[in-house]
Amino acid sequence: MNVPSEPAAIRATIERLVALIDTDCQELHIPLPRTTFQPDGVLKAGPCIFVVEWKSAATASSVAQGIMQLRFWGDNLKHANATDGEVVPLMVVPFMGDVGRERCAEHDVSWLDLSGNARIVAPGLRILIEGKPNLYKRRGRPSTAFAPKSSRIARWLLMHPNEPLTQRQLARATGTDEGYTSRVVGRLLEEELIVRSDAAALRPRDPDLLLDAWQEVYDFRRHLVLRGHVAARSGDARLRHLVDGLNEASVRYAATGLAAAWSLGRYAGFRTTSVYLEEEPSSDLLAAVSFREDARGANAWLVVPNDEGVFHGATTTPDGITCVHPVQAYLDLHAHPERAIEAARELRSEHLQRKIRD
Repeated sequence: MNVPSEPAAIRATIERLVALIDTDCQELHIPLPRTTFQPDGVLKAGPCIFVVEWKSAATASSVAQGIMQLRFWGDNLKHANATDGEVVPLMVVPFMGDVGRERCAEHDVSWLDLSGNARIVAPGLRILIEGKPNLYKRRGRPSTAFAPKSSRIARWLLMHPNEPLTQRQLARATGTDEGYTSRVVGRLLEEELIVRSDAAALRPRDPDLLLDAWQEVYDFRRHLVLRGHVAARSGDARLRHLVDGLNEASVRYAATGLAAAWSLGRYAGFRTTSVYLEEEPSSDLLAAVSFREDARGANAWLVVPNDEGVFHGATTTPDGITCVHPVQAYLDLHAHPERAIEAARELRSEHLQRKIRD
């Protein structure tokens, strides 16, 4: 299904609100003071005045921009005393993904999508609809600044959030040529995920937003993942056994996922032990680390990355375990079982957001 135009989206929103609230809905035309820009729609339904912002895609950057606009317009309406109802900011998109939902919840912004999902909260009103499929899926893989090689740029910027970097510095640091780097940087600038200073230095506009945008499209399954078994009493012992074998064989590796979260901050005991390898392991190496390939109930994942950038920023802990950078571990944790999501939150808070604050 094609994404509708803005007028068609507003008409569809009116129809959805009528069905959800079971009351008439009319569009108001209220010129707002203090700004020449106007919301995409102001709709009155029952006691609520919905200030509507339509986004044709629910990317992390577009949702963040929409939230900022909605809060501004909502405040304008309240200050203008132009309405006699409860002002409710409402984001409307074709389909709202997980990152967009979380962002809206953090900022108390209601939303609905044209695929049938919604979260609308106002005095005397609470609507929560989930589980409807995306009716606006695009065919093929969309162009993105987070393709395997392209994502080296975002990774390096997130590794150095407080350090302005030129395109040349980024190219040298990530091993990409300057023309390629320029194209990726252009895409990130276009999506308003990074900013360029007068001195031509680049930095994330909002590191949290840049990480969310990447996580939204990141697909761990695009790596080659060998799932199997390594006998050990615990995940920690399994990791140590693998690391000892890999070091003895002089194989470049970096722990990720739950193993990295444990090694970096003792977040959540774990069973599934995942390790990146520079290249596909030989049968001799698998034998040397006692790895028996079998996806059923696997407790060890040997991962051959789709780009060597996953090793950028890898560090060795005092215990002698080489781990991917916390940015990479955070992304990978979303594809892991057990308490991985909890570990991802802790890792982000302690190793990423704290670094930004400092």
